[in-house]
Amino acid sequence: MIANSKLRWMTAAVAVAAGLAFANAQAQTPAKVNWRMQSAFGSQLTHLGPSGQRFVKDVEEMSDGNFVIKFHEPGALVPTLEIFDAVSKGAVDLAWTPAGFHAGKYPALAFFTSVPFGPSYGEFFAWKIFGNGNKLRNEIYDKHGLIAFDSLAIGPETSGWFRKEIKSLAQLKGFKMRFFGLGAKVMQKLGVSTQLLAPADIFPALERGVIDAAEFSMPTMDIKQGFHQVAKFNYFPGWHQMTSVTELLLNKKTYDPLPKSYKKMIEVAAGNQIHYTYAESEAMQFDALAEMRDKHKVQIRRWKDSEIAAFEKAWLEVIQEESAKDPLFKKIADDYLAFRKNYAIWGDSQVLKPTYLSDKPAAAKK
Repeated sequence: MIANSKLRWMTAAVAVAAGLAFANAQAQTPAKVNWRMQSAFGSQLTHLGPSGQRFVKDVEEMSDGNFVIKFHEPGALVPTLEIFDAVSKGAVDLAWTPAGFHAGKYPALAFFTSVPFGPSYGEFFAWKIFGNGNKLRNEIYDKHGLIAFDSLAIGPETSGWFRKEIKSLAQLKGFKMRFFGLGAKVMQKLGVSTQLLAPADIFPALERGVIDAAEFSMPTMDIKQGFHQVAKFNYFPGWHQMTSVTELLLNKKTYDPLPKSYKKMIEVAAGNQIHYTYAESEAMQFDALAEMRDKHKVQIRRWKDSEIAAFEKAWLEVIQEESAKDPLFKKIADDYLAFRKNYAIWGDSQVLKPTYLSDKPAAAKK
C-alpha cells in the first residue's frame, strides 16, 4: 500500500515537472510576428532599395525566422508621399522612407534628411544622436503615435539634370524642376517652380516635358533612372544634399508590445545599414560618373564659385524667412545652427585641402 502510494506520488511529481517544463518551453518560444513594410525606394534602385531588403533579411535571420517583415515596393500599399499618415493610423506597420518626404506636413522634418550646405556624415550624426536632432524629431512623431530609427546614409548627390547648359543662374527663372527638401526652397528663391516627385515619377515627368530639370541622387542611381537619356547636362556639387539620411518609421502601438529582443533587432538591423550603405555608395560613384561621361556623353558641369555663393545666400535667407513664420522650423534651425557653431571649433581645426603640393604627383594629375 505504501509502495503504491509512493509510486502514485512519484508519477504525479513527474507529470507536474513535465508540465512545468512544457509550459516553460512554451514561454521561451519566440513570438511569431509578421509585419508589412513599404519602402519609398524600389528594390531595384541601387543603394536605397536593397538597403531596405537587407534590413528585413537581417531581422528575420536574427530571430530565426520568427520576426518576418515583408518588403513592399513604393506605392504597393499606399502612395509613397502618404506613408506618414498610413503608418500613424496603423494601416502600414512600418516604412523605409526619408523624413523629408513628410515636409508637406512639417517643413522642418527636412532637416533630419539633409540640409543645404550641410554637415559631413560624422557631424550630421553627431547632431542627430548626441545633440538634439533626433530628440526634436521624436517630439514631432510622438504627437502622431510614431517612432523612428535612422536606417541608412549616403554621401553627396548631384545638384541637377538639365536639358541644356546653364550659363547663368538667371536662366533658371521660370524652370519647372523636381527638387527635394530644403534645397527646393532655395531654388524657389531663384525663380524655379519646384515640386517633390516620388522617385518612380521623375523620369516620365522629365521625358514628357512636365518638368524642365530634375535632381534626384547619385550617379549610380541616376543612371538606373535613365535621366541621361533626356538630359545631357549634370551639375555638381550637390550643395543641397551633402549627406542624406533615411529612417525606419514605425507605428508606436505596433512597436511597443514587441519583446525587448525584437526591438533590439530592429535597432541593430537599421543601424547596420547606415554605415554599410554609406560605404557602398561612396565606393561606386567614380565608375558610374565615368560611364555617364564616356559612354552616355553626359556633360559633367560644376557650378561657378559665384553661383554656389548665390545658392548659399539664398539658403541663409530661407532660414530667416521660414523661421519667422514657423516656430517649429525656428526651434530646429536654431538648435542645428548652434550645434554647427560649436562643432566648428573642432571641425575647422581639421580641415584639409585636397593637396598642399605645388607640383602634384603624377597620380594626382591623372
